[in-house]
Amino acid sequence: MNAHTPLAITLPRDAAARMSAPDRIRYRLMQAGQRYHANDNIAGFIEDGELQELQGEVEARMREVLHALVIDTDNDHNTQDTARRVAKMFVREVFKGRYEAAPSATAFPNVSQLNELMVVGPIRVRSACSHHLCPILGQLWIGILPSAQSDLIGLSKYARLAEWIMNRPQIQEEAIVMLADELHARVQPDGLAVVMEASHMCMGWRGVKDDGALMKNSVMRGAFLTNSDLRREFLSLIRP
Repeated sequence: MNAHTPLAITLPRDAAARMSAPDRIRYRLMQAGQRYHANDNIAGFIEDGELQELQGEVEARMREVLHALVIDTDNDHNTQDTARRVAKMFVREVFKGRYEAAPSATAFPNVSQLNELMVVGPIRVRSACSHHLCPILGQLWIGILPSAQSDLIGLSKYARLAEWIMNRPQIQEEAIVMLADELHARVQPDGLAVVMEASHMCMGWRGVKDDGALMKNSVMRGAFLTNSDLRREFLSLIRP
């Protein structure tokens, strides 16, 4: 079973009533032998109404964090509603790629048997470093060499899939591999390339505080690995 598969495991009603939503979800994941790392999608293990409960639990814990930081949220008008805002941000926005099912990306036949290089990008992406939960902001490019037999997906779907993968706490090196895996499974091209360039606030906001450094990495598969001319053409097209 993977994280895209709806889960059939259910808890006894009395046991479920005694557990918080995060604990119920975690129980199902563990019963299924499914990992739940920061960059894993767990949407298939969340039942109706539980995401709102999970958000409420995060809000309550966030209030404890602010209390531990000795912030007077009762009397400080700027932080009175911070826990609710942060919980909503984590669950519904910046980490929503963990809790939402994959976006639909209807495939259509390659009727014209296109087999020429297609490049999509730059696609603006936003993620978060799983080490410090600081923002990762950047852009990526996708190169597709379709086969005559492979399906095609609409242009906007590349951006939607990238957003779904990136909206999770993770490291950049793993993020583009996950995106490449998702695209390859959907399109089955003869060649696939993904290049990402991003700044990391865990480096610019804290630590060495170098806000000018960028991280660039790439994934090359199929024809992009074996055909140096194709790889060179792709890299030349995405060069500023």
